[in-house]
Amino acid sequence: MSDPATERTGPGGLPYRACAGVVLINDDGRVFAGQRIEMPGAWQMPQGGIDKGETPKQAALRELVEETGVTPDQVDLLGETPDWLYYDLPDEMVGKIWKGKYGGQRQKWFLMRFKGEDRDIRIETEHPEFDKWCWIKADDLLDNIVPFKRDVYASVIESFRTRLR
Repeated sequence: MSDPATERTGPGGLPYRACAGVVLINDDGRVFAGQRIEMPGAWQMPQGGIDKGETPKQAALRELVEETGVTPDQVDLLGETPDWLYYDLPDEMVGKIWKGKYGGQRQKWFLMRFKGEDRDIRIETEHPEFDKWCWIKADDLLDNIVPFKRDVYASVIESFRTRLR
């Protein structure tokens, strides 16, 4: 039986790329945000594609390590979004990123509490994606997201609202 989520198509009739993301919160309920190296002023949470054979949770934990240096033993899993969330790429980006294979992303998000200390966060990874990071109020993060991801981020934040400050 096929997965109906993979049959849905995005702009240009292209499929959606499967992705997992992490809402990493500290003890104050603030969210980790990293500024993208190639887009000054654009902040996001750790996220990335799900590799063949990976579950969304495995991908989320891998991406967390790859983008922040935070390891699975430094987090507690608190929840996940019940459904896949989708976003479409803007027309000018379709066919240009992800080797032109996808029209957007379908994402599964995981809420995780960070048990480490700020010094444990290392964005200077093998393939860095962020040049700065901070702990931010969830609603303030929405003001600094690239516009085409804003609706998904708003849905993610609403899913985990009771745990955020």
